[in-house]
Amino acid sequence: METLNILVIAVGLAMDAFAVSVASGFTLKDLKVNKVLTIALFFGAFQAIMPVLGWLSGIGLKSFIAGIDHWVAFVLLVGIGIKMIYEALRFKKKEKHPNSFNLYILFILAVVTSIDAFAVGISFAFLKISILTPVLIIGLVTFVLSFSGAYLGKKFGHLFESKIEILGGIILIVIAFKILFEDLGML
Repeated sequence: METLNILVIAVGLAMDAFAVSVASGFTLKDLKVNKVLTIALFFGAFQAIMPVLGWLSGIGLKSFIAGIDHWVAFVLLVGIGIKMIYEALRFKKKEKHPNSFNLYILFILAVVTSIDAFAVGISFAFLKISILTPVLIIGLVTFVLSFSGAYLGKKFGHLFESKIEILGGIILIVIAFKILFEDLGML
């Protein structure tokens, strides 16, 4: 898989973490660099760890579904994309974000926003992609977007939060179709 595709996937995956970081920045009264770094490290680290866990799981399952692996990758990416769009539309104005600097809550948010990365890691295993480069890119992109998201949240609040998650979902769906069409020889 090309580095550009991995970068686009990383941006798509990071949209949940970015949106939560924006909300965190909005809710923190005292936004200091150490708090922003902690938020970015939590989200970046979990977005990097989860694809590895998914990839290891996918390697174990690969022999069972070798003939349909591209379809499994397609379904996982489309499903994640649809879930992101649905959640962005459904929870747009109903959710209240708790004190985002509570480390326990930050841990939970980091895990929840990185579950999609686990599924992408499974897709990488089925597509026979080495995991090191994607993990580094996904973790770094998430770190940078989460860091900047916290500061943007302080400035602009929830103005763009759900739109960003919708964009991330659309990006993952487009990549799913690209992967499927390439594997079927249509591109």
